[in-house]
Amino acid sequence: MSREGQKLDYAAAGGNGAGGVGIGVLSLDLLGQVLDRLREPRDRKACRLVSRAFERAEATHRRALRVLRREPLPRLLRAFPSLERLDLSACASLDDASLSAAIAAAGAGGLAGLRRVCLARASGVGWRGLEALVAACPRLEAVDLSHCVGAGDREVAALAAAAGLRELRLDKCLAVTDMGLAKVVVGCPRLEKLSVKWCREISDIGIDLLAKKCPELRSLNISYLKVGNGSLRSISTLEKLEELAMVGCSCIDDEGLELLSKGTDSLQSVDVSRCDHVTYQGLASLIDGRKFLQKLHAADCLHEIGQRFVSKLATLKETLTALKLDGLEVSDSLLQAIGEGCNKLVEIGLSKCSGVTDEGISSLVARCSDLRTIDLTCCNLITNNALDSIADNCKMLECLRLESCSLINEKGLERIANCCPNLKEIDLTDCGVNDAALQHLAKCSELRTLKLGLCSSISDKGIAFISSNCGNLVELDLYRCNSITDDGLAALVNGCKKIKLLNLCYCNKITDSGLGHLGSLEELTNLELRCLVRITGIGISSIATGCKSLIELDLKRCYSVDDAGLGALARNAFNLRQLTISYCQVTGLGLCHLLSSLRCLQDIKMVHLSWVSIEGFEIALRAACGRLKKLKMLNGLKTVLSPELLQMLHACGCRIRWVDKPLVYKDC
Repeated sequence: MSREGQKLDYAAAGGNGAGGVGIGVLSLDLLGQVLDRLREPRDRKACRLVSRAFERAEATHRRALRVLRREPLPRLLRAFPSLERLDLSACASLDDASLSAAIAAAGAGGLAGLRRVCLARASGVGWRGLEALVAACPRLEAVDLSHCVGAGDREVAALAAAAGLRELRLDKCLAVTDMGLAKVVVGCPRLEKLSVKWCREISDIGIDLLAKKCPELRSLNISYLKVGNGSLRSISTLEKLEELAMVGCSCIDDEGLELLSKGTDSLQSVDVSRCDHVTYQGLASLIDGRKFLQKLHAADCLHEIGQRFVSKLATLKETLTALKLDGLEVSDSLLQAIGEGCNKLVEIGLSKCSGVTDEGISSLVARCSDLRTIDLTCCNLITNNALDSIADNCKMLECLRLESCSLINEKGLERIANCCPNLKEIDLTDCGVNDAALQHLAKCSELRTLKLGLCSSISDKGIAFISSNCGNLVELDLYRCNSITDDGLAALVNGCKKIKLLNLCYCNKITDSGLGHLGSLEELTNLELRCLVRITGIGISSIATGCKSLIELDLKRCYSVDDAGLGALARNAFNLRQLTISYCQVTGLGLCHLLSSLRCLQDIKMVHLSWVSIEGFEIALRAACGRLKKLKMLNGLKTVLSPELLQMLHACGCRIRWVDKPLVYKDC
């Protein structure tokens, strides 16, 4: 518990060291404001548990709720009548019946204030549940149905009854067609934000109707749709459109961009990444005359850049803040021209651009001193000279990506650390940096993300440097840093207690003792332990009992992890949603116990579990049917598992990925 939480916990219990009154005399409004200022969820929970006054205050004051299991949903909706935001994306097994029952339990008007609902990946919810939700929430403004792969026109039609809807996400709702989109745009004419990414049954016809019926649209994502230039002609009529993403729209070309350029001048952000038929000439047409364009993303689509495009970029000198040109062949003169023409840039993306040199980067940053994000991934010609230029000019730098820039070393990173105190993220994957580099980077006390994958020279000493001063670190990637031992993990947890994402794959010197240290990371959500051959169920037990926030765990090829480790997960890892146990030494009994106990588990990869019999797979999968959304198994199981089970999994919205490898199992 944080220091603030400890003080409030003490006060809530009635103690103040001077015989005064307890916290219960304060008004509910004031107590609610106090709860709002507690950053840690566990602190709010502690106050709620020790003080009924805080409990009452939260009941009337709480505006947002994220539910992990469907069973307590009715009680929670009754307990918090003032909710405005409800997140059910991680609510395992949620279906129409349970959602409708929870809504009914909230009572008449119980959800009247609800404005935003997230149902992403809630594949069990269909049109009946959505109809009940819309009927109970007259003020509904935003709904997220992304990755509900079974959602189709009938589900979308249910949402059309929410006339006040302003934001809708339908990413990867694969069954939505022009008909469903028509229902929404007719029923919800005040839409301001819409994303139909990967809804590949939507055509130019649907987009044309959208443009006619929703004049208030400000943000639109049509990425990976099979729409053509006709859609851009329709979109050009949207006078208030500010953001347009059309990533991977392979049927769009320069003609479409020219049509778009003849319309509204309100565009502030355009993303044409991976549009194979777009050239610099089309982008030049789009840019021409744009007074407000702030972000232009053209990653992995351009093969060359002509002078016309560069000259048009210069017209955005006062507005353009973000430019991504990943995968382009560039030159020093081009980078100099970008620097001269776009000196207000805050973000530049040059990932995998060939031809990026120290001279080019120096000329760019000399004129773009406001840069906060610089992506030089795989720009393998740059050296410490480029880092020196960045350090000298970009004092406000927050994010620097240098993956596979193998010519840099600790000297260049020392300049970055000394001159860029606001650095929050740095990617040094496959750069071969050593402990001395980490000693310099430890000066960056604001560091949140540090990626050191494939840096085999990193040792426990370097981790100790980082731990000594980077207490705000949230993400650490040590993939294949095989010199790291248990002592390094002990040093890490001593100073970096806020870590949420940790990658230790192939760090094969780590044992159960190291995992014992990790057990003290209460905020850890994602842990990758692939191919740690020295760990056993004992170490997994330490993780399961200590890391209560764990959501994703990768144990692939941890050959000594057995039923004991899975049993600890089954008893303690209540929030676990994604698990990989391929090649682990588990039996059918252990697998059945695991899948029947983890009520939040939605995604499991279990390839080559040779100690699990066919019957063991059958029983375990039946125990989890209704909760699983993704499943990865050997292809050989497709013919031996009962068709009834496979049909049941499919009906519950579970997508199975079959791996084409030999099936080996022992009947235990």
